[in-house]
Amino acid sequence: MCYKKTPIIGISASIIVDQGGMFPGYHRAYVNEDYVHSITQNGGIPMILPVSSDREVLDGYMEGIDGLLLSGGHDICPLNYGEEPSPKLGDTFPARDQFDFALLEKAKEKNIPILGICRGAQIINVNHGGTLWQDLSYANQPFLKHWQEHYPDLATHSVILEKDSLLMQIFGQEKMLVNSFHHQIVREVGENLRVVARAMDGVVEAIEHTDYRFMIGVQWHPEMLHKSMLEMNQLFKAFIEEAKVKPVARVEKATELVS
Repeated sequence: MCYKKTPIIGISASIIVDQGGMFPGYHRAYVNEDYVHSITQNGGIPMILPVSSDREVLDGYMEGIDGLLLSGGHDICPLNYGEEPSPKLGDTFPARDQFDFALLEKAKEKNIPILGICRGAQIINVNHGGTLWQDLSYANQPFLKHWQEHYPDLATHSVILEKDSLLMQIFGQEKMLVNSFHHQIVREVGENLRVVARAMDGVVEAIEHTDYRFMIGVQWHPEMLHKSMLEMNQLFKAFIEEAKVKPVARVEKATELVS
């Protein structure tokens, strides 16, 4: 098995538009700083990947990274999973949807570890043929509060992890507290994905790929909790450790396990 000393983790970026100041309407590529800190403090080198549709740029991104982190952000356009927009759909960013889908496909081709957070978990699900409820209210059942509004470093509700999941191996506990900033949830689970964590109301809180080396999507925001809840660093550490393994070596290991 061949290890890299310090893996480079690509973090999918978004675009924010200045609402005032010197340059109203100015577009800026960005990610929240917590994503960067979560990677640097757990042994990785963060590389922010600005939104692009240029294949050469996308290929260049992929050549330079050892792991992919799909970050949070806008609602996913429901046209991507065969639905028209409903009234409670939030702001969408179709160009970023296609960007994240392209990154995900290229990361799978390269066989590098993938971690999706909030929107990133939903991107993984939709990319594999799954669907979303465009708003919790459309599921027509009683729910916990999944949008806590403020205090990102505060955990507000429980999740239950599946005992035989990679996530359970990482955290070493069956029940844990998480934060919550989403109004959309997984509806139908995508092909080759399984649910590995749920909230007490049944909402899907984490998914894993069933035969990919490391592909985890979590609905909560561990990057916002990594300072107040140190156990959240275990997820980033596991992700970064996996990114140290060269893709070819990881495929060889998987073959050995099968045989």
